[in-house]
Amino acid sequence: MKAHFQDFAAYNDWANRRLYEAVGALPAEDFTRDLKAFFGSIRGTLNHILVADLIWLGRFTGKPAAGITSLDQTLHEDFAALDAARREVDRRLIDLVDGMASADFAATIAYRTMTRGDAENRVSDMLTHVFNHQTHHRGQAHGLLSLLGREAPSLDLILFLNTR
Repeated sequence: MKAHFQDFAAYNDWANRRLYEAVGALPAEDFTRDLKAFFGSIRGTLNHILVADLIWLGRFTGKPAAGITSLDQTLHEDFAALDAARREVDRRLIDLVDGMASADFAATIAYRTMTRGDAENRVSDMLTHVFNHQTHHRGQAHGLLSLLGREAPSLDLILFLNTR
């Protein structure tokens, strides 16, 4: 199971690098343009992914993320700061999985959600959610790039697995 999640953590980093490279080529007005997506803009969508990852990292480590008050919070207005934060959080996710023992994946963690109250889940299910959540919202950002007439990179997991 550990190798499975190590693959997902590495894929997550790879997919984010590809997406952020494409987003980094956008003019600032396209990065922030309200495209009527669930989180408005590409900036809003990418900030949401970061917010969620910080919340989940806090649950895994027992050290809640400071200053997060909503799931649609903009942590970073400009692309360069968002990109730097994304790289750091991707590294933290890789390190988290690398540091786990096999038994850790079966453990449960109790936590409080921002919207539904108390919850408890297995670590393996929580990690699956984190990586699936990123894939879901990366797909939204990918679609927004296409909507803006930009080339959106392939983010297929199998492409990643076949190019390693």
